[in-house]
Amino acid sequence: MDVDLIFKIAAIGILVAVLNILLQRSGREEQALMTSITALVVVLMMVVQKISELFALIKSLFNL
Repeated sequence: MDVDLIFKIAAIGILVAVLNILLQRSGREEQALMTSITALVVVLMMVVQKISELFALIKSLFNL
């Protein structure tokens, strides 16, 4: 398993948490929500890419 992916996801989570707190304290709740949604989409794209690689590996392993 790729540990770098876990570190990247954790770094994105920490960064978004800090940005979310800062934006909410300054009264920009809409921008805080959009930041969270954007980060979620980025992380989901990273995970979907790894799942796609996993399916390709399984497909080549069983010669399907």
